[in-house]
Amino acid sequence: MNPEQARFNMVEQQIRPWQVLDKAALQVLSKLPRELFVPQAYQALAYTDTEIPLGHGQTMVPPRIDARLMHDLLLNGSEKVLEIGTGSGYLSALLAGRAQRVISLEINPDLARTARANLQRAGVTNVDVRVADGSLGSAADAPFDAIVLGGSVAEVPQALLQQLKVGGHLLAIVGSDPVMCATRFTRTADLTWQSKVLWDSAVPRLQGFAEPTRFHF
Repeated sequence: MNPEQARFNMVEQQIRPWQVLDKAALQVLSKLPRELFVPQAYQALAYTDTEIPLGHGQTMVPPRIDARLMHDLLLNGSEKVLEIGTGSGYLSALLAGRAQRVISLEINPDLARTARANLQRAGVTNVDVRVADGSLGSAADAPFDAIVLGGSVAEVPQALLQQLKVGGHLLAIVGSDPVMCATRFTRTADLTWQSKVLWDSAVPRLQGFAEPTRFHF
């Protein structure tokens, strides 16, 4: 099957049924060649509903997860977005298609280097991939219109919520196996945030984020 047909099938069979119905979001997904972001050894899996190993203990989540993360940030094309956990750069490229500028923080230098090369191959020019501890965000570039975490965390650090503009959204998959929920946090005023649980999904952990302490009796 050629990549165009595989991409069409991915959108129709995996992504639309996952409530990604926004036309602009679907257009980005339909045009972006996912095979450019998948390691050579796993090219046959580029459009399948499965996790793909990236090395360094990291994986690409299934396309429907990245599609929902991009879709549920409610982007309109004018935003400055902070992404935590670049991975292969696929979600970065999706975000870049729906925002003005993306700053993406990746803790692993090898993954950051590969993601930069993948984005360049795909002709994506409005993503700035940096090697950094994403749990701290990027205060020097704040405030952001939107922040998205590309993997799961036990809880969202207050430092990241503080880097949102008033009216901005942060989207993260929060919780611990087996119960994790994609949650959208909206900054409603200087000192207030609202959160809304959107959907359930268990995905791998982001590196560098604190786990809750276990109590011993």
